[in-house]
Amino acid sequence: MANNTILITGSSSGIGKATAKFFQEKGWNVIATMRTPEKEEELTKLDNVLVTKLDVQDEATIDSAIKEAQSKFGKIDVLVNNAGYGTMGPVEAFSMDAIKRQFNVNVIGLLAVTKAVLPHFRKNKAGTIVNISSIGGKVTFPLISLYHGTKFAVEGISESMAFEMATFGGKIKIVEPGAIRTDFASRSFDVQNDESMSEYQPMVGSLMEAFGPMLENAADPSVVAEVVYEAATDGTDTLRYLAGEDAKALAQQRKNASDEEMIAGIKKQFGLA
Repeated sequence: MANNTILITGSSSGIGKATAKFFQEKGWNVIATMRTPEKEEELTKLDNVLVTKLDVQDEATIDSAIKEAQSKFGKIDVLVNNAGYGTMGPVEAFSMDAIKRQFNVNVIGLLAVTKAVLPHFRKNKAGTIVNISSIGGKVTFPLISLYHGTKFAVEGISESMAFEMATFGGKIKIVEPGAIRTDFASRSFDVQNDESMSEYQPMVGSLMEAFGPMLENAADPSVVAEVVYEAATDGTDTLRYLAGEDAKALAQQRKNASDEEMIAGIKKQFGLA
């Protein structure tokens, strides 16, 4: 029997790269996609791994990557929508271009890749999509409104699409990581602040101070890779999978608390009470 094949977006680092390596070790064919495949040195050396260009904002690269994958491996069994980045800062401090880019990458880009793979899944009457959301798709922190907005969108899109996927035997899964030890906070985080907006500055200071210790206890990306593997292979209709102890704790807290209690707790945590 031919190996199963997985296509992963945003595979150059962090969760995407860890997931590519994990599935390859499990004997899968892996299409590891990224914006700059020419810079990749590790994944290119692995057997049954195709490293190729895919920019979620460029439909031509999406179509080309999918065609290349089908040509090399015959079919795609699982799509992992992992490409994305975060923004932090008061909404008022962001230009409209920056706001649009956050949604274009994290939501519109995810939909573009999904749409391109769906005809293939329908034809095969099978296929699983794993969308990498975040505990930030359930719980919010100050000054991360735009990122939270994209992840809440991914949660809603995925939950509703589960009905559509089921009509042809497909599945959709949501993986919700907590803090993960990647370069997300530096390379993949767009921080915007305008110090002339004095009202926000105490909050900006408190948040920056609190974020360091939070990220020190972050889980390794391999933790998420294992959860993605479980979501892709467990054969159940489970929709959501938490990744990381902090994500599990926050999800439980959110479930048990009212909005007012949750907001009060977050304010206290960040010294804003």
